[in-house]
Amino acid sequence: MKMPEPDATVLARRREIARALNAIVPGEGVIADRDELAVYESDGLTAYRQRPMVAVLPETVEQVSRILAYCNAEGIKVVPRGAGTSLSGGALPLADGVLLCMARFNRILDIDFANRCVVAQPGVTNLGITKAVESEGFYYAPDPSSQIACTIGGNVAENSGGVHCLKYGLTTNNLLGLEMVLIDGTVVRLGGRHLDAGGYDLLGLMTGSEGLLGVITEVTVRILQAPETARALLLGFPTNEAGGNCVAAIIGAGIIPGGMEMMDRAAIHAAEDFVQAGYPLDVESLLIVELDGPEAEVDDLIARISAIAANCGAVTSRASESEEERLKFWAGRKAAFPAVGRISPDYYCMDGTIPRHRLPEVLKRMAEMSARYGLRVANVFHAGDGNLHPLILYDANNPGELENAEAFGAEILRLCVEVGGVLTGEHGVGVEKRDLMGTMFSEADLAQQQRVKCAFDPDSLLNPGKMFPVLHRCAELGRMHISRGQIPFPDLPRF
Repeated sequence: MKMPEPDATVLARRREIARALNAIVPGEGVIADRDELAVYESDGLTAYRQRPMVAVLPETVEQVSRILAYCNAEGIKVVPRGAGTSLSGGALPLADGVLLCMARFNRILDIDFANRCVVAQPGVTNLGITKAVESEGFYYAPDPSSQIACTIGGNVAENSGGVHCLKYGLTTNNLLGLEMVLIDGTVVRLGGRHLDAGGYDLLGLMTGSEGLLGVITEVTVRILQAPETARALLLGFPTNEAGGNCVAAIIGAGIIPGGMEMMDRAAIHAAEDFVQAGYPLDVESLLIVELDGPEAEVDDLIARISAIAANCGAVTSRASESEEERLKFWAGRKAAFPAVGRISPDYYCMDGTIPRHRLPEVLKRMAEMSARYGLRVANVFHAGDGNLHPLILYDANNPGELENAEAFGAEILRLCVEVGGVLTGEHGVGVEKRDLMGTMFSEADLAQQQRVKCAFDPDSLLNPGKMFPVLHRCAELGRMHISRGQIPFPDLPRF
């Protein structure tokens, strides 16, 4: 889709803002050329594209503070951006706003083994933290599949999860401290290297706030000592329901694996063709279950889980016998998203979370939806914590297929809420799930959440248009009934 040419007023405004930002970030830190801005027009949700008015790449906290203070004074909207790996449109730019790119904040500031923490700038990749400490036998537990590219600042903004979050928690469970800049330029610190802080849990409030409350400039995370032993089990089942039942049975037996992932036939075949991980190809569902800890404990748990799987109808069961083999098992799962990209021109990656015991039912109903919509779906998800990642396969070159895929995805998310789950597990709301928030929250719930935003961003300049289906002016939110004062959202730019 060809983007419309901006009019003279927009061009003049762009030049004015670019000059002001160049005074704060000299050199090549400001991008205002329309063609050069094309690289920023989308994040991982590529169905929506919009070039920002201006992009700015600060290098210091002082520059971030001055940029936000300027934008606040001038009433300019600001969209923070990390690596742009968001799958919910969280970093989708605004045509009349500044894109604040934090890519240059890419240094690890301190490694404190005594306190088992790392202090990093927000542009450091998730995997980069583990790489920095693994020589001393430590690692950072939350590990999204995009960990080679996604940044720790973005992980905080979306409260990212990953394979090992079943046992070791999401980002919020591994976060100790933040430095952040408010919309008026104020720099504040939350938490630190200590275990807990007094007062309101503002650190918890910032985690998962999707760039709506402030801009993160420093992150302190907890690191863990690598376990003595780690082994993985490959368990194959004749049906998706049998695999889902095994997940519930393992957790019901009081076993909390280091990680427990599930893939269906389409995902298994795509991953095996791509990585050659040694997956069985004659099964409908595959569980990868990792156990870690002392060697004797791991061996006992492998035996117990193998027995549980057999009772659930497993037709294959294989335990890794070396670290190389364990990593190979995981290589297929980690590469599942690009692997699926090889079998379909496009795919729409969903993210919803359900109670574990409803997994068989939800998988069955998703299969029925797939037949009804005429679109294939490959399932790859964090089975242990009920976080689904259905990949809906479509071809954007075929008229109506993208819209059909979106309708299919929306129905999956409504199903998640229906069975007692939530709209998102780790990808965030962004623009993707914004208009579905009413299926989970009442108007009073959403108004209360917006009051929190108003406390940090009274003029709604930070990442507007994300998360809330209707945005109310802060003055109106002080009233019991909020039927007036809505701020209209522009139409989402479609590709």
